[in-house]
Amino acid sequence: MNLKLTIPSMACSACADTITKAVQNLDPDAKVQADLPTKIVDIETQSAETEVKSAIAAAGYPVKSKEKEGINPILND
Repeated sequence: MNLKLTIPSMACSACADTITKAVQNLDPDAKVQADLPTKIVDIETQSAETEVKSAIAAAGYPVKSKEKEGINPILND
């Protein structure tokens, strides 16, 4: 699953590293890309969105969901 999360308190590369470690502690194979100017983190993971958000919040960074990419269950007949 690909998640795009807004993390308003992410201000520096150390913040991004902490967020990356929090996600990868949950899913070691997760790919995390942080864009500091926009405060958006793009995450490719097999973990559930709620678990990822909880892990990031537990690391000290409250999360706002930007968007979730993937199959739209309404259109998937």
